[in-house]
Amino acid sequence: MGAGERTYLDYNATVPIRPEAADAVARALALPGNASSVHAEGRAARGAIETAREHVAALAGAQAKHVVFTSGGTEANNAVLSPSLRRAGEAGAASLLLVGATEHVSVLEGHRFAPEAVQRIPVDRVGLIDLAWLDAELARHEGRRVLVSVQIANNETGVLQPIAEVARIVHAHGGLLHADAVQAAGKVPLDSAALGADVLTLSTHKLGGPKGVGAAVFASDRIEMSDRLIRGGGQERGFRAGTENVAGIVGFGVAAEIAMRDLTAEPARLRRLRDACEAAVRRLAPDAVVFGAEAERLPNTLAFATPGVRAETALIFFDLEGVSVSSGSACSSGKVRRSHVLEAMGVPPALAEGALRVSFGWGSTQSDVERFAAAYEKLAETLYKRRANAA
Repeated sequence: MGAGERTYLDYNATVPIRPEAADAVARALALPGNASSVHAEGRAARGAIETAREHVAALAGAQAKHVVFTSGGTEANNAVLSPSLRRAGEAGAASLLLVGATEHVSVLEGHRFAPEAVQRIPVDRVGLIDLAWLDAELARHEGRRVLVSVQIANNETGVLQPIAEVARIVHAHGGLLHADAVQAAGKVPLDSAALGADVLTLSTHKLGGPKGVGAAVFASDRIEMSDRLIRGGGQERGFRAGTENVAGIVGFGVAAEIAMRDLTAEPARLRRLRDACEAAVRRLAPDAVVFGAEAERLPNTLAFATPGVRAETALIFFDLEGVSVSSGSACSSGKVRRSHVLEAMGVPPALAEGALRVSFGWGSTQSDVERFAAAYEKLAETLYKRRANAA
């Protein structure tokens, strides 16, 4: 690896912006009009937003009129996880929120329900939702308005949840389902109707668009929400006030369009890179543990731990070797902490403290796998020498 050259393998934290999206953002920044204005400049800004809305809707398998732009996935999650989310004609507010135990922190901490009105849905040892528990718990609360939130793909392990089956169970008991699709979008096909979720949430910087833009995608006109997180003007059909981030939204649209185009071939390419990386880990450290390996996972994500290696040590080592990986979610102010995801899966604390995540994306190549493997081989050699000397 040449001097100063680095290998970026942290695409689940953020995807480097695609050149096409960056160019589109730059052009949109030159649009002078406010999208709420009726003059030509305003109409041009409005047209750019609506074109982007169509591309985001296509990626989610939804209708453009059901896409509401936000400042990101966190805001989208915070906005829709409200007791006021309901079907048209329903009275009152939801009195219970059930969330997957391995959800992103913006779901676990970002809802607007009282603490005593929230329960976590357990997962099994590979991270899959306990469907029997969910069914029984909803039956126990029959007659109450219940909102359920389950992510499509876990941001740390890449484990894919059976969202269509979750939706079937939730709707059979009269509940509503929110599905966090932030990590899934662009990596696996999304079809709002087939998935059955009442609301999906997305984020553009996970697709190769600019940071700071997201969306809530509603299944139909029948999904309403009276308690708006951001109030003011009537932008975004009244769901989210504030002058739209035209440039960011345009970048979102371009990134979504490219992601949709690449869904035919890109997942298979990423899976080959992921599998090659996983094979290298297992070869160099036979006692390494791959999390969620028995479940269906995102094609780009590998989460593992090497017994005896703490995440802090490994992250520093890889960074010095010019390889960027992570210890899990990037939403912890740069801190390395034990994963609540692995804890919910029953992973022993000593092993969870060594968890690393390698994630690939549009700029990744086989050379990146080789550079990672070379660095990991050095780390593994150091570990096994230390063990041999201690024996």
